[in-house]
Amino acid sequence: MSLEDVENIKKRIENFKKTLMELTEAPVMTETAEHKVREMSAEVVDSNPYSRLMALQRMGIVKNYEDIRKYTVVVVGVGGVGSVTAEMLTRCGIGKLILFDYDKVELANMNRLFYQPSQAGLSKVTAASMTLTKINPDVKIETYNTNITLTTQFEEFLNVLKTGGINGERVDLVLSCVDNYEARMTINTACNELGLKWFESGVSENAVCGHIQYIVPGESACFACAPPLVVASDIDEKTLKKDGVCAASLPTTMGVVAGLLVQNTLKKLLGFGTVSWYLGYNALSDFFPSMMIKPNPNCSDNFCLKQQSEFKNRVKEEPECTNVDPLEDVVTHENNEWGISLAEDEPIVSNSTTELIETETSKTENVNKNNSIKSEEEYLSLNDGIEFAYQSGDQTAPNEESLVKETELSVDDLREQLSLL
Repeated sequence: MSLEDVENIKKRIENFKKTLMELTEAPVMTETAEHKVREMSAEVVDSNPYSRLMALQRMGIVKNYEDIRKYTVVVVGVGGVGSVTAEMLTRCGIGKLILFDYDKVELANMNRLFYQPSQAGLSKVTAASMTLTKINPDVKIETYNTNITLTTQFEEFLNVLKTGGINGERVDLVLSCVDNYEARMTINTACNELGLKWFESGVSENAVCGHIQYIVPGESACFACAPPLVVASDIDEKTLKKDGVCAASLPTTMGVVAGLLVQNTLKKLLGFGTVSWYLGYNALSDFFPSMMIKPNPNCSDNFCLKQQSEFKNRVKEEPECTNVDPLEDVVTHENNEWGISLAEDEPIVSNSTTELIETETSKTENVNKNNSIKSEEEYLSLNDGIEFAYQSGDQTAPNEESLVKETELSVDDLREQLSLL
C-alpha cells in the first residue's frame, strides 16, 4: 500500500468522523434551533420563509398556497435530478416527502447539485434527509434505503404508496427520478395497480437532453405502452454498460429537468396552469417538444389494460354537456273558451321608413366611393424623386383618334371601309 493510499484512507476516516458528529448532534440542534411554522403567513418580513410563496395568492396565480401542506410526494431516486427535485419541494413547503434510494454518495457525484464532499460514503437518503431538514424543518421527511426492483422490497414500496400519506391514506403523487429501465417499470407496475398518477423523468447519456412525462393510468400511455427503442429491440440495457465508461452528466441539464418536473408537480397539486403530458428538452437547440401519448390497447401490462377499460367506462357514464337554451316561461290560461292564440307580430315598414332607409343607403354608397377614390390617390402618390413609368388608365388623357364618333353609315359601308385598310 502506497503513502498516497494511506493519506486517502485518513481523509475518509476524518470525513466519517465529521458525519458521525453531525448525526449525533442533529437531534440537539433541532430542539434548540427549531423554527417550525404552524401556519403559512403572507406577512412580508425577513423572518417569514413563506412570504414570497404566499405572494402567489395575492397575484392571482394560486387560490390557496397553504394547501401544499396537505400533500405527500414520493421521490424515487435521489440522484442528479431527484436530489434537486427534493430540495425544490422542500423549499416550497410540501407537507410530506418520501425518499427511495439504495445508493451511496460518492465523490464522482460532486459535479451535480445538492450533495457535498463531506457526505461521501453516506447513503443518499440519509445525506438528503440531513440537508433537507436543515433547509425546512416544517417538511416531514421519510426515507427508505431500499432497492424497489427486488421482489422482497416491492411489497414494502407498494404499501408505502398505499398508506404513506400524511393521515395514513394514499400518497398524492409519485416522481420517478431513476436512471434505469428496470426501476421505471417497477414504478409503472405499482402505479398501474393502484391507479396512482405519477411523473416520469430522465436525462440522456450525452447530458444534453431530458424529458418529463405525466402518466395517468388508463388515460395516457404508461411506460410499458411505449417502451424505449433499446427495450423494444429486445436488447438488455445491462449489456450496454462497459467497464471504465460512464454516462456524461451536466448539473445544468439536470437542474432544468428537475425544475420542469417540480413546476408541473406544483401545477398538478395546487391546480393552476396547464400540466404538460410530455415535455422534452434539447440543450443544443433549446428545443422543448410537447405532446400527449395515448395508451396502447395492446400494452403488455395487464393493470394498464384494466385501467384503460375503467377509464372508457367512466367516460361513457359521464353525462353529455349539451348547450340548450332554457325555454321561456309560457303563459297559459286555464279557461280559453274562444280558443284564442297569440302570433308573433311582423314588423310593419311605413313609406317614410322605406325612404329613410334608401336615403341612408345612398349616403353610405357615396361615402364608400369617396373613400375608394381617396385610398386610390394615396396608393398612387409617390415620394419625391420617384415617378411612374406608365400613366394609369384614369389619368391618361383620351386621344381624339381613339374616340368613337357618331356616323350615319350603314354596317355594310363600315365593313367595306374596314376591308380597304
